[in-house]
Amino acid sequence: MSAKRLAFLVVFLSVVGISSVAQVNELSVTVGKSFVSTQTIQNSTSFNPHIHFGNEESVAFNYSRLLMSHRILGLYGEVPVTIYPRMDLNTARNVIPKDIGALFVTPSARLNFFYGQGLTPWVSVGGGYGRFREAPRLNFSGANPGPKGTNTGVIQFGAGIDMWPWHRWGFRLEARDFYSGNPALNVTTTNSRQHNYYVGVGVIRRF
Repeated sequence: MSAKRLAFLVVFLSVVGISSVAQVNELSVTVGKSFVSTQTIQNSTSFNPHIHFGNEESVAFNYSRLLMSHRILGLYGEVPVTIYPRMDLNTARNVIPKDIGALFVTPSARLNFFYGQGLTPWVSVGGGYGRFREAPRLNFSGANPGPKGTNTGVIQFGAGIDMWPWHRWGFRLEARDFYSGNPALNVTTTNSRQHNYYVGVGVIRRF
């Protein structure tokens, strides 16, 4: 075999090898809404002792890498990042922040079923960090005397479906529960932690 043909073969095999290895990474962006369950203020004498949370627009980013695959299963390491910039709050008394925002970053393990197929359901579990932003104003009027930022640990549970009509591009439908501590609401509620549910749809890029 000539040196030229050998060089061409080496380059060809390198490109093929790089392409096959490169397909283990994924980036996704989804948009949707976040939902938080109503909380009840302890020992309240108000006619409405509940704190209601708005259903707000949210965005989620995700980087994942294939760790191993076996038959129809693919195990990924992933880093979901979900943000809701502003969620309105409401209760009868003028004691809670006007709104909150949240950021969740939760490294997780994701198990895809029917790995490598055009339609792959998956489940995910992990945990990490959350940050709440409390508004500087109260829900009716006046300055918020409480904290304007709260850190919390977060546990993440998720499930979804990835659809791959093309080799490198696909669509994702996902639902996740970010189980966190409470933001600083200036009152004591009956819950020490809260469920932050996210549902979104978007695109995936495989590389």
